[in-house]
Amino acid sequence: MQDAVDLYLDLMKKVLANTIYEDPPIPASWAPAKEYDELNRRLGVDWPSVAHTMIGIRRLENVENCMATVLKDDIPGDFIETGVWRGGTCIFMRAVLKAYGIEDRRVWVADSFQGMPPTHSSAHDGDRRLGTDRYNELLAIDLPTVRQNFERYGLLDGQVEFLPGWFRETLPSAPIDHLSVLRLDSDLYESTMETLVHLYPKLSPGGFVIIDDYHVPVCREAVHDWRAEFGVTDPIEDIDGLGAFWRRGG
Repeated sequence: MQDAVDLYLDLMKKVLANTIYEDPPIPASWAPAKEYDELNRRLGVDWPSVAHTMIGIRRLENVENCMATVLKDDIPGDFIETGVWRGGTCIFMRAVLKAYGIEDRRVWVADSFQGMPPTHSSAHDGDRRLGTDRYNELLAIDLPTVRQNFERYGLLDGQVEFLPGWFRETLPSAPIDHLSVLRLDSDLYESTMETLVHLYPKLSPGGFVIIDDYHVPVCREAVHDWRAEFGVTDPIEDIDGLGAFWRRGG
């Protein structure tokens, strides 16, 4: 049985990151490559033109390991990613639940579905300097497209919940009771802070926080400012030189 689970999830990672058909990346200022490179895709440092996730194989493996741990240890709660792009990581989360036959937990898909917020109006100087909203032509993946991507894998069902809108508007009142994995992929200081403030209290002891953009200075600053303010001292662990995570203590 475990062999079948491992085979299915390994295939899902390869398809979601598209290491099978090796789609060329979209050149960007932070990722100028124009040709597919296996190492870049494994580390999630290119911008795929077709693949449903840009986080790469290593960070998908981290998601799998965190989810398998909380399921094995019976840590209560659902799973969420804040900032989903084409939906690939959340699709993988739903695939993990499917593979393990889990029917009493949900995957929450939180995104504006209209790209990054206008950083010129941000209260944080670092967000304004980052200016990620200039990439919204490529980052803004609408909700129908993300739903369709779930359908392509046969994974759109009642265990998938969507939270469309800006985090400051949706997260404070999100109808989530408990979380066991909280994954942030939101780049900016304000969105990182908003997510941690509103969702970390719902994370069960023994659950995991995953920060995809920990290498981005404003994101890392928000994480450390929040941890200092709320006295969180659980050790932060590196994933791949870009993302990081920690496990919530008791």
